Amino acid sequence: MKNQLILKKFSVATLLLCLFPFYANANYSEREDVKQFIAEMNKEYNFDVKILNNWMKGVKQQKTALDAISRPAEGVLTWAKYRKIFMTDKRINKGVQFWKDNVELLARAEKKYGVPAEFIVAIIGVETYYGKRAGSYPILDALTTLGFDYPPRAKFFRKQLKHYLLMVREEKLDIKKLTGSYAGAMGMPQFIPSSFRSYAVDFDGNGVRDFWNSSADSIGSVANYFKKHGWSKGKQVASRAVVDKPSDELGSKKMKPHKTVAEYKQLGVKPVDPFNDTDVASLLKLNGKKGDEYWMTLDNFYVITRYNHSPLYAMAVYQLSQAVFDKYNK
Repeated sequence: MKNQLILKKFSVATLLLCLFPFYANANYSEREDVKQFIAEMNKEYNFDVKILNNWMKGVKQQKTALDAISRPAEGVLTWAKYRKIFMTDKRINKGVQFWKDNVELLARAEKKYGVPAEFIVAIIGVETYYGKRAGSYPILDALTTLGFDYPPRAKFFRKQLKHYLLMVREEKLDIKKLTGSYAGAMGMPQFIPSSFRSYAVDFDGNGVRDFWNSSADSIGSVANYFKKHGWSKGKQVASRAVVDKPSDELGSKKMKPHKTVAEYKQLGVKPVDPFNDTDVASLLKLNGKKGDEYWMTLDNFYVITRYNHSPLYAMAVYQLSQAVFDKYNK
């Protein structure tokens, strides 16, 4: 057992640095894979090679980003433990205050995109504690580190690095000043660069999409993201379910709704809240504080999982939204 515990302390990041010690200290601009990337950016998007080389010379490998990417909370925590992180009185109260502080923006976003204010608030609350924890990693450094020194997802992060460079050019941003999460997610809503380019909106109308200085752009962009991914205005999201005969087989691995509520009822599964029998749903089983919890989830819950594919994340957003809504409307 002691040997097993010692082995667990070696993260994926540590292993990678052992396998690729040269890369840990290399000037990124001198690496052949980075040179090839720069050449591709020049050929495909007409980027200046000298500018890209200069940026890469200043990049510092983010070892803590390599460590963090190997242990996301959603992959190691039960629902009971994960829920405790987000469903606190302090986070709920901060959500109510954020709503009050941005009531007009949230109302305008809800009217334009059809996404209730409480869900916009909850996304921002889960992602960055209402903008207080948006990350301090230099985004260029984080994306370069993961794109070139994290083989399991190098392709994905190089793509994000490409989108980031394009984003900086399009929005006329200062690449050396932008910070975010260890994975390159940005601002209050923590959009990755490809999502920023596709879904961010200039909600304050100043001609710039800015997650670092504009609550309006962050709020409008979250709502736009939900709408673009199929949010249905006025539709329900999820409900606890009563199961006649609990079993491992009942909890579906499919997040996308695939059975009607009527079909679930025939299997002995009923939502606590009234759903239409024709609604298409999925059944989620979570390991709660008092044992297994069954939840019937609808299309709007699936939309939340397009923001983050973890069902734990989506459930945290849903429950936080309801708690904030209830307290705001007391």
